[in-house]
Order: sequence, then C-alpha cells, then structure tokens
Amino acid sequence: MEGRIKYGPNNLCIAIFSLCLSARFVEYFLIETDKTAIGENVLHKAAGIIMLALALKRIGLSWSDIGFQRNSFGRSILKGLLLGSICFSVSFSLELAILALQGDPAHLEIYISSFSLTGSQIKNTGFVFFLLCVLFNIVNVLMEEGVFRGLFIKTLSDTKPFMQANFIAAFLFGIWHVVMPIRSYVNGEMSFAAMVMMGIGYSILAGIMGIKWGLLYRITGNIWAGLGEHLFNNTVATNMLHVVSLNGTDELQIVRIMVAQIISFAFVLVIYHYHGNRRGNR
Repeated sequence: MEGRIKYGPNNLCIAIFSLCLSARFVEYFLIETDKTAIGENVLHKAAGIIMLALALKRIGLSWSDIGFQRNSFGRSILKGLLLGSICFSVSFSLELAILALQGDPAHLEIYISSFSLTGSQIKNTGFVFFLLCVLFNIVNVLMEEGVFRGLFIKTLSDTKPFMQANFIAAFLFGIWHVVMPIRSYVNGEMSFAAMVMMGIGYSILAGIMGIKWGLLYRITGNIWAGLGEHLFNNTVATNMLHVVSLNGTDELQIVRIMVAQIISFAFVLVIYHYHGNRRGNR
C-alpha cells in the first residue's frame, strides 16, 4: 500500500500504459515482427510482462495479489475456455446461417493466419504454426490481463470504486487497440475515414471486452477465467477457425466476434449482479 500511495494509482497506471503503448508502436511500425518468420507482434507483449514484473516489485505486490493465484488456475481457466467456446459456437452458427441465406453457403476450415483488420490470405496448417500461435497468444493474454485487469484494477481500486476502476482500465484497453487500424491506414490498406470508423468501433469492442473480463476478475477473485476466454478469442475464434465461402474468407468475422462478445458480456453481467445480490443479502 505504501508503494502505491507514494507513486499514486493514476500516475502508476498512466506510466505503465505509456511505456507499453510506446513499445507497441515501435514493434508495429518499426520492427514489424508479424511480417517476419515469427508472424506475430509478440515482442512488446514480452516487454510488457517484464514491465509488469518490475512494477509489482517496485510497489510491493506479488503476482497472486493481482489475480494470478495458483490454487484457482485449472478450474477458472476451464470456465473461461468453456464460456468462449459456447458463445463462439453460437456466433459461428449465426455467421454460417447468414451466408447461407444470402446464397453463399460456407464451411469451416482450420488453419493459422495472422489477425488482420483487412484479412489474411496465408494458410498455415503445420503443427509448428499451431504451436507458435498458442504460445504467442499465451504471452499476449498474460501481458494484457496482467496489466489491464490485474495491475490497473487492483491499484485503481485503492482510491476508486471497483466499477470506476474497471471502466478506466477498459478505456485504456480500448485505446490500446487503435494501433492496428492506424497501421493499416499508414500502410495504405484503408482510407482515413475507414481508419477512424474502424478505430472507434474496435476500441469500443475492446473496451466492452475489457469491462467483461474485469467483471470476471471481480466475480472469481482471480485473473484466470477472463484470461481463458481471452485466449480462446485470440487463438481459436480469430486465428485458427475460419469461415470460407465462395466469395471469400471471414467476411463477417467482426460480426462473429461482436455477437459472441455481446452474448458473453450479457451472461457475465447477469452473474455479476447475481453475486452482488447474494453478497448484499448476507
């Protein structure tokens, strides 16, 4: 507590976010690791984990203090994976139904592609690609959940109500994701107007996801459930399982993601209020 008072929750979060965002810009625009054999911008996520570890040491918190408890790992991870699989099963089914009604029947294919706002044409089916996809996304979700849900919500909650801390962390998580449409515009892959619209939409969607994972953090008391669903979203739903029709691939991917996230958000919100009511009745 003394460390957090000394540095101040707001200043601490702004400093860590600024450092992580700077590393993200450097990798996306200068290093461009996703355009190499690695195929993923993972370096800034690894750097973010290091920054998180240093910040925790500096302010006197442990990993378990921000939600990485060992005793709840397995069960909570499975709950998050189950939530993601159920919600995306619904959204994938809806996507296939919409395409069929449009006279463009589609099917599912399993291969690895790098996530892109403009779509990926490369299909990688080797075991190594699947393994790297999982490993890189584990690094991804460890960093994002550890920083945005674990550190930010934990420290901000020292001086603010939980929901206010959660909204601030989710807002920063939304801003975190505008880097992708900015790079697409800089690379000539979309117009300025499309960049603005995509940036707003993508940051709102990421913000909603952030609020939901923050609620899961509050409900379970650990980071694992949100991390499990986050991992499913990043690996299976956007990188491994694809909807292929005669007219293209993953044309309705953003709709698929939005539907799944809305369903899961509604479910988590109900559970959150149920737990709140139970605590209030005790």
